Amino acid sequence: MVGQIELVSFAYQRTWNTDILNGALSFTIRSSELPGFEPFVENINPSNTKEDGFIRDVWEHSFMCSLPNTIVDEVQNNFCTEEKIKTLPGTLFEMKMTGHSYSIYNAIYAVAYALHAATSYRLKHRIMMDRRGPKSHILLLQQLHYYLKIVSFNNSAGDQVSFDHNGELVTGFDVINWVISSNESFYRVKVGWLNPGTVSEQTFTINEDAITWHRWFNQTQPLSLCSENCNPGTRKKVKEGEPFCCYICIPCSEGKISEEQDINDCYNCEAGKYPSKSQDFCIPKTVTYLSYEEYLGISLAFLALLFSLMTALMFGAFIKHHNTPIVKANNRNLTYSLLFSLLLCFLSALLFIGCPQKVTCLLRQITFGIVFSVALSCVLAKTITVVLAFMATKPGSRLRRLVGRRLANSIVISCSLIQIYICAMWLINSPPFPNADIHSLSKKIVLECNEGSVLMFYSVLGYLGFLAIACFSVAFFARKLPDSFNEAKFITFSMFVFCSVWLAFVPTYLSSKGKYSVAVETFSILSSSAGMLGCIFLPKFYIIVLRPQMNHRELLRRI
Repeated sequence: MVGQIELVSFAYQRTWNTDILNGALSFTIRSSELPGFEPFVENINPSNTKEDGFIRDVWEHSFMCSLPNTIVDEVQNNFCTEEKIKTLPGTLFEMKMTGHSYSIYNAIYAVAYALHAATSYRLKHRIMMDRRGPKSHILLLQQLHYYLKIVSFNNSAGDQVSFDHNGELVTGFDVINWVISSNESFYRVKVGWLNPGTVSEQTFTINEDAITWHRWFNQTQPLSLCSENCNPGTRKKVKEGEPFCCYICIPCSEGKISEEQDINDCYNCEAGKYPSKSQDFCIPKTVTYLSYEEYLGISLAFLALLFSLMTALMFGAFIKHHNTPIVKANNRNLTYSLLFSLLLCFLSALLFIGCPQKVTCLLRQITFGIVFSVALSCVLAKTITVVLAFMATKPGSRLRRLVGRRLANSIVISCSLIQIYICAMWLINSPPFPNADIHSLSKKIVLECNEGSVLMFYSVLGYLGFLAIACFSVAFFARKLPDSFNEAKFITFSMFVFCSVWLAFVPTYLSSKGKYSVAVETFSILSSSAGMLGCIFLPKFYIIVLRPQMNHRELLRRI
C-alpha cells in the first residue's frame, strides 16, 4: 500500500474483518515523537472544544453515544458521560502521531517560518502597506512562496525540515508491516526504510526475515519468468529462438563455481582454493608434502636408516678383516670407497623427506647425483681392474703397467669430476628452490623442491645411466673369466638391478604427482643402493662373518 493509505479509521471497522490486511506492507511518512503530544490528545474532550464540530462527530461515532444538543435516533438514552479517548482500540484511534499528522505539523511551522521571514524582510526595507495598496497582498504571497522554498528549521522533535530543488520535502519513508492481533488491534512493525537524498544516493533496505506474511502466502516470491531460477552451482544458458528470460540451467564446468542464483557464467576459485562437490563455494586447499609424520615418510626413513646401519656394519667388518684374502681381492681401497659412497647414498634419501627448505632443495639432488656417480665409478674401476688383470696375465702383455691403484683412482676421480661439473653448472645457472605447487592437485597445495632446470636434472640422471650401462657392459664381458676372486658376476647382477630400477623410475616419476613423485625417487635411491650393496658385498660379508674358515687363499681358489 502507498503512503497515503491509513488503516486507522472510524466506526465502520467495528464489524469489518480486518484479518484480510494482516501482513500488509505500506510506505509511511517517517515521523518522530513530539514532546507533549500524547498528554494533549488524552485531554481532548468535547466539553472543552465546543467550537470544534469535528471532535463531536469523532466522539459520537467512536464511543457510539450522543452528546447534548444532538438529534438522537438509534442511540436514544445512550448519552456520552465520562469517556476517555485513550480507551479506544488502536483500530479506531491512535495515540501516537501518524505520518500525516506529522506532515501537517511540519507544514504549519514551515508556513510560519516563511511568513516570519517575509514579514521581517518587509519591515527591514520599510515597505508601507498603503503605498502598495491592493497589490501588497499579492506581493506578500509571492514572497511567501520564495521563503517556503528556502526554509530550513529543526522542529520540536529535533528533525530538520527543508525542501529540495523540486520543492519536495527532504524526508525518508519507512516500510511498515501491519500485523493484526486476535483482538483486532494493529501493530506497526518497521521492516525497512528508504533514506532521503538524490536518486543515486538513495538506499532502500528491507529485512525480509522480519516480515509477517498473510496465511494465504507461502512466503516465496512469485515467478514472472518462463524458467525456474538457476541455483548456485549452475549457470544460465539462453534458449535459442526464445526471449532472453527463457533459459535452461546447466551445471558449472569442472573446476568452476557459482555462488549466486541466475549467474550467466561460472568462474574459477581463487588461488589456494578448490570447488566444493556441489560447485557452489570454494574450499581452502590443504598443504601436503612427504613428511615424517605419515606412514609413507616414516617407512622410507626407516628403510634409509636400516640400510645405512647394514652398510656401516659391513664397512666395520671389512675394516676389521682387512688383511684377509676376500677383502684384499679387487682392491681394498675401492671396496672401502664403494661402501662409504653407498652409506652416503642411503643417508641422502633422508634429504627428500620433510618440509622443503632452501638448503635441502639445494643439497638433495646434488648430493644424490655426486655420491651415486662416485659409487658407480668405483664399481666401474673394480670391473675394469678385473678385466685388465686377466689380460695382463698373458705372456708378453704390456697391460701389466696399467694394472694398479693409479688406474683405479684415475677412473674414480675422472668419472666423478664430470658429474661434479654438471652439478656445478646446475647450481650456477638454475639452482633448485622451494616451491608451492597449487595446480598439480585439485584439492591440495604441494610443497616441493622445484628442480630449476629440468634439462640439468635429467642430465644428472643420464650421466648416472651412462655409468651404470658402462659398468654392466664391462662386467657382462668379464663374467666368465676364470678367476677365483672375480666379482664380475656379482657386479653384473647388481648393475642389472640398478638399471631396472632407474628405467622403471622415469615413467613412474613422470606419472606421479605431489609427494608421491618424491617418494618414487626416494624409493628408487634406496632400492638401487640396496641392490648394489646386496649383490656385491653380501656374499663376502657372509663368508667373513659366518664362514670365516673359507676366508683363505687356498679355499677361495677352489670356489
